[in-house]
Amino acid sequence: MLHVQDLIQDILNNQIPEERQKLLSPLTEYIIESQRTEGQTQLNFICTHNSRRSQFSQVWAHIAAEHFQVNIACHSGGVEITACNERTVESLKRLGLIVQVSGTDNPKYEIIFKENTPPILCYSKLYNDPNSPSANFATIMTCAHADENCPVIPGATTRIPIRYEDPKKFDDTNLEEIMYDERSMQIASEMFYVIQQVKSLL
Repeated sequence: MLHVQDLIQDILNNQIPEERQKLLSPLTEYIIESQRTEGQTQLNFICTHNSRRSQFSQVWAHIAAEHFQVNIACHSGGVEITACNERTVESLKRLGLIVQVSGTDNPKYEIIFKENTPPILCYSKLYNDPNSPSANFATIMTCAHADENCPVIPGATTRIPIRYEDPKKFDDTNLEEIMYDERSMQIASEMFYVIQQVKSLL
């Protein structure tokens, strides 16, 4: 049974600090502008390995867009191919999502968040993966390393830094699950905040 719909109200009730609201405003503005001019928006969330923060961002932005019925295609990528970290996947499961996996070295995960709705496909890939947009999209840099070391994303209309602390530092500690869930919920809350703002202004 899916429980993520029960979680959405908690996400919406989370308060976003003023400094983060300011950081998120360029993304809100970009989505509004692209919705008004194109009727759709393409987002590509980038971090170095495409294994944690960018995957969380893709998943929660997709769920928020579906919840508010805003036409947004959400992608993620990195500057290296590794794998969507299993701790990321386990956190999504703990928060109520159903995950189906195929493959071993760089598994593909189908994230099911709502009945009778296509799943979200997550796997580690480069920012210019053939399945990612090649033009008319916003790049959202979710980690400092990728933001500083990948200065140009070909085809991007705009580049928006929205950095998150890496939960990796807590791997294999007694805080691991807490910190992964905390980061996931932070990203979920901010993506829902942005897209709720968009919906109210369109």
